[in-house]
Amino acid sequence: MARLLKQLEPQLSQYRDRRFEGGQEAFEHCLRTSTTVYVGNLSFYTTEEQIYEVFQRAGDIQRIIMGLDKNQMTPCGFCFVSYYTREDTEDCVKYISGTTMDDRPIRVDFDWGFKDGRQYGRGKSGGQVRDEYRLDYDSGRGGYGKIFSKEMLERQAAMQAQMGQYADGMQDAADLDQPPAAKRARRDDRSNPRHRDRDSDEDD
Repeated sequence: MARLLKQLEPQLSQYRDRRFEGGQEAFEHCLRTSTTVYVGNLSFYTTEEQIYEVFQRAGDIQRIIMGLDKNQMTPCGFCFVSYYTREDTEDCVKYISGTTMDDRPIRVDFDWGFKDGRQYGRGKSGGQVRDEYRLDYDSGRGGYGKIFSKEMLERQAAMQAQMGQYADGMQDAADLDQPPAAKRARRDDRSNPRHRDRDSDEDD
């Protein structure tokens, strides 16, 4: 029966932090007692002041930790918000998750507790992993995915180089492989000054 009730309980968090040191039961215990929430799907342009204005409606905020690109030290679309009480934390998840900030529906999950170092993106390019290979254009999160954009630029550069080599090869082939008829046409061109001089002498 206890196992059945556990399965029927709502999921505490959609996010499982691989850096958490402990088993699943310890992780769930932290989620049930923590006063920190993880906020995802933020715009890169959403400020700490905006977050404070929205999240203080659930209760008194202890601190806000903005997620940062570990290379550029700029916001990268997530943050942690810590409250003083568990009750305020639960109200935050209940009432603020799914609301809109900067035209984006934000996601709020219970978090096991902030530790220094968790504020940095874990992607290869410094930001969040979810933004690395994103194929769609998202103006609020820096356009296309960073690695996808890099791959696209490399492909474009390779194609341009290939086209340049092809054009050079075509020009060389045209110069070397000019048909004899074209050469004769140039020799017989009546607009050539040599032909005009000769014709003038004959008319005299």
